[in-house]
Amino acid sequence: MKFFERILDRIQGKATKGQKRADDWLEFRDAYVKDNPKCVICGATKKLQVHHIIPFHIAPDLELDKTNLITLCTRKKYGINCHLLVGHLGNYRKTNPNVVLDAMTWRYKLGE
Repeated sequence: MKFFERILDRIQGKATKGQKRADDWLEFRDAYVKDNPKCVICGATKKLQVHHIIPFHIAPDLELDKTNLITLCTRKKYGINCHLLVGHLGNYRKTNPNVVLDAMTWRYKLGE
């Protein structure tokens, strides 16, 4: 990841200072996206994010648990950033304990 992107992530609250990802996180993430290649809300296939249902900083032991992941996007297909809106309730510093239910609700509302 580029230097400025890392700084922007920290400012937005995406990356918690001091948290270290597992050595195989990127490989694991790529495999997860290959198996789950669409945003569960809007069906987008670009700008995908692997979102932790229970955040990594709260439960680092669930970082590589597929049952703790959901594919969301930042594509703004319908004018919304699915990852930011549903995954983080509009603020990357927040968590959404109902992300799976909310994602299914929005998917239904969008007619996907």
